[in-house]
This record gives sequence, structure tokens and C-alpha cells, in this order.
Amino acid sequence: MEWYNSLSKPQWTPEPAFIGTMWSILYPIILITFIYVFIQVFRQKIARKVAIPFVLNLIANLAFTPIQFGLRNMPLASLDILLIWGTIIWMVLAIWKYNRFIAIAQIPYFLWVSVATILQLTITWMNF
Repeated sequence: MEWYNSLSKPQWTPEPAFIGTMWSILYPIILITFIYVFIQVFRQKIARKVAIPFVLNLIANLAFTPIQFGLRNMPLASLDILLIWGTIIWMVLAIWKYNRFIAIAQIPYFLWVSVATILQLTITWMNF
């Protein structure tokens, strides 16, 4: 965290406690909706291709922290968060015809990742 704290950031950067709270709210939603999709794909009630954006989103989401804080690679972290953001849109479009509730449940995730994406891109730009 010392490295991250030393970076230039915009004035509107949320406090770390707020960021943690947001993820504490979002992770259960993500977990439940992703499990639902994977179970429905396994049961062959949803086409396999619907799971692709969910899998890519999961991988990209899990990769973000090691990229950002382990590698300290801001440009790569920016690309990763753009992938996360894009796969959320893809997830909503892919699941919509099968389960609109699951699609709508992604909206808080999308909104938060939109803020996080703008923040990440801004911090990357400010420290490049």
C-alpha cells in the first residue's frame, strides 16, 4: 500500500475504506450470480457461450490486484480493468434472454467498475 499511497491521485479518489465496503457489497452479488450462470450452463439450461464473458470477467477481476499491486504495472492494470468493464457489458447482453434478473443484478457491479475504470485510467495518466 505504501507504493500505491505514493502515487498521484485525483482529488475525488474514494477513501480505501469506502472502496473496501463497495467490494464487500458487490462480491456476494457477483458470487451468487456467477454460480447461478455456471450451474445453469452445467445443467445445459443456458448455452455454454453465455458463460464465456463470466469466465473472462472472473479471470480479469482476479488478475487485477496482482497486476496493480504485485507487478505495479499501471498500464497493464488499466487494460485489465477495461477488460473487466467490457466483459460486464458482454455478460449482461449474453444472459439477458435467459434471466433478466441476473442481468439487472450486474448493474451495481457495472456502475462501480465504471467509476473504478475512470479512476484507474486517471491515476495511470497522472503517474505516467
